[in-house]
Amino acid sequence: MTTDSEARASHALHAAQLYYVQERSMDQIADEMAVSRSSVSRLLAHARDTGLVEITVHSPQEAGSVVARRLAERYGISVHVVSSPARSTDAERLGRTARAAAHLLSSSLDLNASIGVAWGVTVSAIARHLPTKRVYNSEVVQMNGAANESTSGISYSGAILERFSQAFGADVQQFPVPALFDDPHTKQLLWRERSIRRVLDAQAHVQVFVFGLGSPQADVPSHVYAGDYLSGEDLRTLVRDGVAGDCATVFYRIDGSTDGIQINERSSGPGFDVIRRIPRRLCAVSSPSKLGALRGALAASLITELVVEETLARRLLEVSSSASGR
Repeated sequence: MTTDSEARASHALHAAQLYYVQERSMDQIADEMAVSRSSVSRLLAHARDTGLVEITVHSPQEAGSVVARRLAERYGISVHVVSSPARSTDAERLGRTARAAAHLLSSSLDLNASIGVAWGVTVSAIARHLPTKRVYNSEVVQMNGAANESTSGISYSGAILERFSQAFGADVQQFPVPALFDDPHTKQLLWRERSIRRVLDAQAHVQVFVFGLGSPQADVPSHVYAGDYLSGEDLRTLVRDGVAGDCATVFYRIDGSTDGIQINERSSGPGFDVIRRIPRRLCAVSSPSKLGALRGALAASLITELVVEETLARRLLEVSSSASGR
C-alpha cells in the first residue's frame, strides 16, 4: 500500500520533471495534474527540500578560476584565464586577453624593472591598452630585430615600444637589426659590434619579458608569417622541421625543442637560455588555433605567467590531462 509520503514524493517528482525537464509553466502543470498553482509550488519546494531536485549555479568566473588553478598546478606557473562570449571572433578574444594582460602587467610591475618586449600582433594589442604607471631607472628593450627586405620594421616595432615608453615613462632601447639574417655568418659578425653588444647586454638584464606566440597554424597569421619575413623556402623548412611556434622569432617544436631548426641560426631573437634567466616572463595567448605553439612554449619553460583566453585554456587543460593519463 502506498503511503501518503510516497504519494507526495511521486507527485513532487512528476511536477519537477514537468517544470525542470520539460520546461512547462506552473499553470500548465496545475492543469495537467488537476491541482492548484499553489499546490504545484509546494510540490516543487518539496522536491528541492528532499533532494529530488538539486539546483547548481555555475559562475563563469569561478569556472575560469578552476581551470586557471589546474593549469597552474600542472605547469608550475601563474595563470590568468580571460573569459569571452561563446561566439567571439579571434579579434574579440585578442582584445579581451590583451586588455587583461596590460592591466596585470601595469598593476604588478616593479618600479625599477626593465621591460623586454617582443614585437607582434598580441604585444601590439597589449601596448594599446596599457594604463599609465611611472617607473624609475628603467628602460623598454626591444628583444628581437624587425627589419626585412621590404622594410626597416621601425614603424611597426617602434610604435609598440613607444606605447610602452609612454605608459611607463621609460627610455627605449631599440634593436636595429633584421628579424632574420640572410646569412648566419653576418649575424655572428654583427654580434661582435659594441653597439649591438650593448643591446644584447640590456636584453640579458631585463626583469620582465612581455611576449605573444607566433604559430604557422594560426587562423589569423602572426606578423612574422604574414609580413614578408619568411620566404617560401623558409616556410617549407619550418614544416619539415616540425615547427609549432615561435617566441621572438626563435622557432620551436611542440615538445619545446629547438635543436636542428636551422632558421634559428639566422634569427635575431634571444636564445631560450637567455629567456629562461629572465625572472618574470609574461605571455599572452588568445587564439585556440595557437594550442600547439602554447604547448611548445610551456614545454620549453619560457613562461612564468600566462594570460590565456578561456576556450584555449580549456583545450590546453584537456590535452594536458590526456597526456598525463588523468
